[in-house]
Amino acid sequence: MEINKNLTELQKRDLKHIFHPCSQMKDYEDFPPIVIEKAKGMYVYDEDGKKYMDCIASWWLNPLGHCNDRINKVLIDQANTLEHVIFSNFSHRPAIELSEKLVEILPEGLSKLFFADNGSSGVEIALKLAYQSQKQRGYEKKRKFVTIRNSYHGETIGALAVGDIDFFTRTYRPLIKEAIKVEGPECFNCKYNKKYKTCEAECFCHMEKVLRENHEEIAGVIVEPIVQGAGGMKIYSPKYLKKLREITKELNIVMIVDEIAMGFGRTGKMFASEWAGISPDIMTVGKALTAGYYPMSIVCMKEEIYDSFYADYSEGKSFLHSHSFSGNPLGCRIALEVLKIYEEDNMLAKINEKGDYLEAQMKKAFEGNENIGEIRRIGLIGVLEIVKDKNTKERFSSKERVGYGIYKTALKHGAILRPLGDTIYFLPPFIITKEEIDDMVNICKVSIDEFLSNKK
Repeated sequence: MEINKNLTELQKRDLKHIFHPCSQMKDYEDFPPIVIEKAKGMYVYDEDGKKYMDCIASWWLNPLGHCNDRINKVLIDQANTLEHVIFSNFSHRPAIELSEKLVEILPEGLSKLFFADNGSSGVEIALKLAYQSQKQRGYEKKRKFVTIRNSYHGETIGALAVGDIDFFTRTYRPLIKEAIKVEGPECFNCKYNKKYKTCEAECFCHMEKVLRENHEEIAGVIVEPIVQGAGGMKIYSPKYLKKLREITKELNIVMIVDEIAMGFGRTGKMFASEWAGISPDIMTVGKALTAGYYPMSIVCMKEEIYDSFYADYSEGKSFLHSHSFSGNPLGCRIALEVLKIYEEDNMLAKINEKGDYLEAQMKKAFEGNENIGEIRRIGLIGVLEIVKDKNTKERFSSKERVGYGIYKTALKHGAILRPLGDTIYFLPPFIITKEEIDDMVNICKVSIDEFLSNKK
């Protein structure tokens, strides 16, 4: 790699050794990594003291702001008490108390928890549990999984198998045992000319057909509830989830709901599944649970799943899956404090109030803009579809990298807006103020206008 002579010493040291995630490292020749020295609340500060508003909660992880005083305090306390212990045949108070607290707030019936350390591993565990549970209950033929097109469930091999974003999967297809991919909600370009807020999930017909025709071979279905995150923050009707829950019960198919990204308030309810009033068989949670401080995910399941593994050791029904950091006390203690803050600060009410305000400001700033194809919002997620032609919804060529250009422009103006293709989204920490929402939307507007006008 050619090292730019204008780089700071820390940037040079970074590029000498570090392979950054989800990046083309050659881009770093012209756009080197921004070295962050400190953070507080909504902002991170680089080595030169410039501050950036974190409008995406650092990859959707941080609901309570950076360097939260309360979380810092319990983290230090826990580190001075117990930093880690093997979780096989051992336990500890933070894990026990966290389990009890989670079962209180999870959808009804999800009463058994398996601890992991990131979203992809949580999904892998969920898939293995579903398959092995079906097998041990006598359904030997049930070996396949079904997922919705445009879904994302992580980037390990098993998780890629149930995802459908070509950008992530195409290189590894020879290694992947792919799930059945079903046409799902495509609400921005709905073929039924419906709106997701008022439709009857007519598009569910595709899923129903696949499940009815193949149910004897299908172990489980996995979905992102209400919002397809990495696929473009696409919001769909809760009625789709309701119909899916009904048919999976009827056909003995394990329903897995991946709440890694949307769980813990992001959509305005504690879990996105609550919009549909459903309780899945298995649910994965993570990200916001530990507020960006510690990698943790938890796979929550119903008693029926758990019971299919409960037997004498000699029967060979154990779930032989483990992670070195499973049930780590630091992560558990952080998660407990996060849930306490949610409860004491009436966080869900604040999320919805701020979400309403965000939507109003987005409409004020962008309605009528010829390059904004759609404005949508749920909870504290705001989304803008950048298009070449508003009337036809024609997109810019991917070679033009419009979203990437807007991202770089916004950084110059002090905001981190990392798009999904040409979809710009706001997913800030829940502590954001109305004044900061104004600043966030304004920087986004200035950046879009500046980049597109320079492009002409």
